[in-house]
Amino acid sequence: MKKLKTLRALIARNAKIYFRDKGVFFPSLLAPLILLFLFIAFLGNVYRDSIRSIAGEAGIVISGGAVESIASGWLISSLLAVCAVTIAFTANLVMVQDKVTARIDDLNVSPVSRHILALSYFISTFAVTTLICLVALGAGFVYIGIAGWHLTALDVISSIADTLLLTLFGTALSSLVCRFVRSQGGVTAVQATVSSAYGFLCGAYIPFGNLTPWLRKILMFLPGSYGTGLLHEHLMGGAIDALAKDGAPAAAVEGLRHGFDCTLDFFGSDVPLFACYLVLIGATAVLIGVYVALCAARKKRK
Repeated sequence: MKKLKTLRALIARNAKIYFRDKGVFFPSLLAPLILLFLFIAFLGNVYRDSIRSIAGEAGIVISGGAVESIASGWLISSLLAVCAVTIAFTANLVMVQDKVTARIDDLNVSPVSRHILALSYFISTFAVTTLICLVALGAGFVYIGIAGWHLTALDVISSIADTLLLTLFGTALSSLVCRFVRSQGGVTAVQATVSSAYGFLCGAYIPFGNLTPWLRKILMFLPGSYGTGLLHEHLMGGAIDALAKDGAPAAAVEGLRHGFDCTLDFFGSDVPLFACYLVLIGATAVLIGVYVALCAARKKRK
């Protein structure tokens, strides 16, 4: 009971530090909304033209409303896939700042157990990132509703679950990486690298079908690709499947699903949804296990 009370106090302390820093919190909260605006303003037409092109090659005559519905699902799913990881790195600034300011030394000499301290950083990062991503998802639902709603109740629940799972993955990845960062410059470099590269590596910015075959095969070994695929399926799959109800050939609809990564391809074989979940959950478990092992090893050295 005492450890649980200490853990709650540390989580609240970490969250207060993060929310108190307006220069970090507000940009993190506004970043998904700003990215959504930039996606719509600058990339919206690119995705619409790409949808029309892929649909034309598949032999589908697609209306403007269907284009808007598919494009909105792609934009929101891509946005969430990126923010779930990049915001986790920003939320983990609290742990790095404690190292930079030497506050971590004061906490280490206190009666607080080190594994409780490490757990508090992890949980607070997950909570902060989840809050921001759910706000972004809510804004995304509004945008999809305006563009054309084709989501079922199961799609909504699944997309929320996907967001939470990707947030947990991002938290585990950022916690492990930030474990080795001990300077403000170091975390800035890590954030810049992740923010600029992750969207391309997970297939959020460019569909895998537009990449060279050798690069596509490499990226299919990265767990983030499967998290992005899950969001694509649950936020835009319904709009694509609606084309079949309007009389589009099944083969053409399936080609469109592959073209926009609703159905992922691993060396010529379609990846079922349960396999995507298994990959993402397994990768998250491995990252958490390594993080726990490092914390335990440090405690043993101390």
